[in-house]
This record gives sequence, C-alpha cells and structure tokens, in this order.
Amino acid sequence: MSQEKQMMLEKLIRDVFSAEELQKRLSAEDFKKYQHTTENVKYRKGEMLFDEQELPQNVYLIKKGTAKLAKQGSYGKEQILRFIKEDDLIGYRSILCGENFQARAEAMTDIEAVKIPAEFFMYLLENDGKLSFVMLQKTAFELGESANTVTFLAQKTVRERLAEILLLLEQKLGTDPEGFINISLTREEIANLIGTATESAIRLISEFKQDKLIETEGRAIKILNHDKLIKLGHVII
Repeated sequence: MSQEKQMMLEKLIRDVFSAEELQKRLSAEDFKKYQHTTENVKYRKGEMLFDEQELPQNVYLIKKGTAKLAKQGSYGKEQILRFIKEDDLIGYRSILCGENFQARAEAMTDIEAVKIPAEFFMYLLENDGKLSFVMLQKTAFELGESANTVTFLAQKTVRERLAEILLLLEQKLGTDPEGFINISLTREEIANLIGTATESAIRLISEFKQDKLIETEGRAIKILNHDKLIKLGHVII
C-alpha cells in the first residue's frame, strides 16, 4: 500500500468512528447504544487481544499503540501477517466470515482500543451505509496488500526483501524522535517477516550496517540511506 493510500484509509476509519460523525449518522437510540455497548480497553505489551481459534466476540478499533497479527504455521513457527497501529480495525474478518479467529493479535506496545461487540458491529454494517463503504474500501486495500506479499516472497531475494520490509515498517509505523522505527522486533521476527532463517537475517542486518544503510541500537533500527534501500529493494514508495 502506498503511503498516500495508507493515510487515506487511516483517516477514513478515524472519521467514520469519531463520536461526532457517529452522532450525525446514527439515530439517537443507536448512538446511545453504541456508547453503552462499546468499551475502552487497555492491553500491556505482550498481552493478547485475541488468540487463534477463539470464537470472535468483538471488533477492536486501535486508538494507541501497535499490535501484530500472527499465525502459527508448520512445526509451531510463527508467521507475522501484518502490523496494526492507531486508526486500524481488527477482528472483523472472522466475524464477517462466521468463523473462529484464524490468527492471533498480540500487543507489541501498550495498547488502548475500543472494543465493539460483534453483534452490534454487524448491526452497524447493515444500517450505516458510510461505515459499510469504508469497510469495503479497507477490505479491498488489504486484498491488494496480500497480493503484494505473495509477489514479495516469491520473486525477491532475501536481501531485497529485507530492504523493502524496513522501508515499509518505517512508512507504516513511523519513527521516534531519534529516527528509529517505532517497533522493537527480535531478529527472529525480522527473519519471519522476510521468509528466511534467523541466522541469515542476522548476517544481512550486519551487512546493511557495514554498508551504512542502517544503524541499530539493540533491537531498534534506523534507516540511514533511504535511496539506496529503495534501489536495492526495487521498492515503489
């Protein structure tokens, strides 16, 4: 997803769930029900918002923090599907499909979220045309991202994939005041993202540091040369 599309989607979700907009679109009774049925919740880093094979009971609107959506693959190896940040919504796909969660959502930082009961979320989709349209756009964007991921894993070298994933993480999650990407990932998690062994990821990160492409401080990573990474990863930003 391009940065412009990502920002547009975040704004759409932020606007469609704002109290002011909801009050305009919903009846007084439905707006009151929304206020009474939704719940502001907090999760500490490492806690689960939901787990694989759980029966979906809520949709989660992330207001602050970052989470990862991951699935346990063969031999118990984790596969990170995507990261979720502020103004993103998770948990809705399984509700729409009428199936248990096919992945787990884990807090990567402390999280603040709005928990929307599944039954009321479905009621809103049926009765709020603007929300339904935004969710349709969100689903279409995520299908596009999934298609890009297939190409990413199938056609690029591991070195190209590392370059691209660092750029995408910075684009999606932003940086701290010192320029480090706003997420702390283990080398195993990075290896998981680019589809390689942990040892290969460690070696590539070391090579990127030697080539002055990145800087590391513990788990934190800062991109030093965006142009070279873009060229190396054949990335369109």
